[in-house]
Amino acid sequence: MSIAILLPAAGASSRMRGRDKLLEPVGGTPCLRLMAERALAASDLVLVTLRDGDHDRAAALDRLAVLPVPVPDAALGMAHSLRAGAAAVPEEAEGLMILPPDMPALEASDLAEMIAEFEAMKPDALRAVTEDGAPGHPVIFHKRMLPHFRDISGDGGAAGILELAENLRLHALPGDRARLDLDTPEDWAAWRQS
Repeated sequence: MSIAILLPAAGASSRMRGRDKLLEPVGGTPCLRLMAERALAASDLVLVTLRDGDHDRAAALDRLAVLPVPVPDAALGMAHSLRAGAAAVPEEAEGLMILPPDMPALEASDLAEMIAEFEAMKPDALRAVTEDGAPGHPVIFHKRMLPHFRDISGDGGAAGILELAENLRLHALPGDRARLDLDTPEDWAAWRQS
């Protein structure tokens, strides 16, 4: 095992107006399950943060070899999910990929390519960018960066940790895959039509 993959799935889908974006079907499979399957194709250690009592998302992961990480304070912001996930990474992992589970355009091959580049170069962080260089996801952090996750708060995510990376490498993915996240019903409808 070298790189753990974290799917932060403890958010509330508040912009979906009553629907759960992570349970939206993609080819008949809930998005969260599909992304977990793609993560498992690239790594033997996949962690998924979940809100306490979120039985629907937990059920979507049924019989997958993922490690659920409960986040009792998930309502306080994305940072709490990332903090819990980073704290659950085993000591032997060389790094942590943060893979937003609402980005179904990302393929297992994209994750595998990034892991291979990270393992070859061992930077502080490796960030996916679009074909034209716009920063996006996923991001892989070297294990030496993981202690910084203890200090994050709110909804800012890991942007502040990226600023601490002295050796940040960028990895271009095809098209706009690195930025295409689906947060609203309109986003989902437009993506399906395309």
